[in-house]
Amino acid sequence: MKTGKERPERTTVKKLLNMEKRILRAGIVGSGFAAKFHHDALQRVFSTKIEMAGAYSPTRANLETFATPRNLRLFDTLEKLIDASDVIHVCTPPVTHEPIVIAALQHGRHVIVEKPFTGYFGDGTETFNGDTFPKEQGLIHSIESVGRMLEAERKSTGRILYAENWVYAPAIQKQKEMLQKTGAQILWMHGEESHSGSHSLTYGQWKFSGGGSMIGKGCHPLAAAIYFKHVEGRARNGKPIRPKTITARTHAITRMPGFKDEGYLRTTYKDTEDFAMLHIVFEDGTLANLFASELVLGGVHNWIEINTTNHRTICNINPNTSMQSYTPAQKHFEEVYVVEKTETKQGWSSVSPDEGWFAGYQHEMDAFYRSAAYGDPIESNSSLASDVIATIYAGYVSAERRGAEVAVTIL
Repeated sequence: MKTGKERPERTTVKKLLNMEKRILRAGIVGSGFAAKFHHDALQRVFSTKIEMAGAYSPTRANLETFATPRNLRLFDTLEKLIDASDVIHVCTPPVTHEPIVIAALQHGRHVIVEKPFTGYFGDGTETFNGDTFPKEQGLIHSIESVGRMLEAERKSTGRILYAENWVYAPAIQKQKEMLQKTGAQILWMHGEESHSGSHSLTYGQWKFSGGGSMIGKGCHPLAAAIYFKHVEGRARNGKPIRPKTITARTHAITRMPGFKDEGYLRTTYKDTEDFAMLHIVFEDGTLANLFASELVLGGVHNWIEINTTNHRTICNINPNTSMQSYTPAQKHFEEVYVVEKTETKQGWSSVSPDEGWFAGYQHEMDAFYRSAAYGDPIESNSSLASDVIATIYAGYVSAERRGAEVAVTIL
């Protein structure tokens, strides 16, 4: 039965079809895992026309491996890629994010920057150790780094687009709609990102990754929790509700002398934690309890539960039960991609028929290009990125103090 009202997404599609699509030039900085899934997601952007300007990476061999099979132009300097692009994708280790972001903004380019947004990567000495340095030092440095990027954005016609795919996952966006339409108050949330270890070869060294599980995994459910409070605050009172304090603990389980290594978990962590627990109190006194670790088998475990005054929602990003398949022997699925980071394909598997769709990658990229081309509001913006980094590094101070409550700096 027709009600006379058209679904909002259909109206958006009609508007896009009726307008002349802008052409934007995309430049990718980096040549690893993140660069590959950014390029894949760009193939599903429909809101604008994209011309691939090309790619840059300081390691020529890696750049050729990434760019050549994708028919991308290879740039020999970052500056030349920025000049040839409208949107820059920062798909590099987080230690390099700040200078690339600022350089692109100074040229008026929009910047899609991977998480973690920035951080503290040591003092540059050979003796730096992530286990022992004063965590207050990391907090101060990371806040200053965020501040410099926010200042560059304020002075630029370009904008920071924080590539937190959780924000754009269909389940998260549906929960956003529920918050806006029900006027609910979020009372408490809990969630997790965990799996058996990162793809990145540099992950596990503080000087490259800026921390361990709390920043590398925890940034995802933390961003979702903060995003929901931003959405709730704007819907109910016209301004975002920000994080106020954090209590946290971190542990290095796989580095314990008594750890039994059976070969299923990554164990190459040098000076970072592989387990983190975060308790966040927001400005309105409501809560989020989050976990992050490298200690979970069976594939990626990404979820968040939201408990409100008028509804309860569980968002399962990975795994989900949209498709389940059984095989008595792994040999039958040798050529079949099942799901990220599963240790075996034998038995029952939660198959992801379109992993990028459920994780929000293509939705994220399409939304970013709508923002760049037509000025649409940025859901995952620099304010969210700032809150996430400020909360995480306050969390490291708390963990150093064995769980003492630490205030979160709001920029």
